[in-house]
Amino acid sequence: VQLQACGGGLVHAGGSLRLSCAASSNIFSIITLGWYRQAPGKQRELVATMSAGGIITYADAVKGRFTISRENAKKTGYLQMNSLKAEDTGVYYCYAGRSSPRLSYWGQGTQVTVSS
Repeated sequence: VQLQACGGGLVHAGGSLRLSCAASSNIFSIITLGWYRQAPGKQRELVATMSAGGIITYADAVKGRFTISRENAKKTGYLQMNSLKAEDTGVYYCYAGRSSPRLSYWGQGTQVTVSS
């Protein structure tokens, strides 16, 4: 399964961006979608996940500002990011997978830069 992430860019603080993650396989609909990010000099961190059944989790830092969603018919996931802050800057990666049986797919990163 290939994942293609896009939608990053440069935005002023307080602005919005919408990231998309397009999958190449219908298996996307039965596995968890996730978004991670990696800021310069920091480890990759979880931003949000959405299970195949619709259960959603968010990192505390993005709760109330980011919204994860998916359109299984389009094999696409999204991350709507509002009220962006400078600390949201980083490379954002989409992930699709499940724990049993183990499946794990990563998209290429898309750069998000928030100017303060």
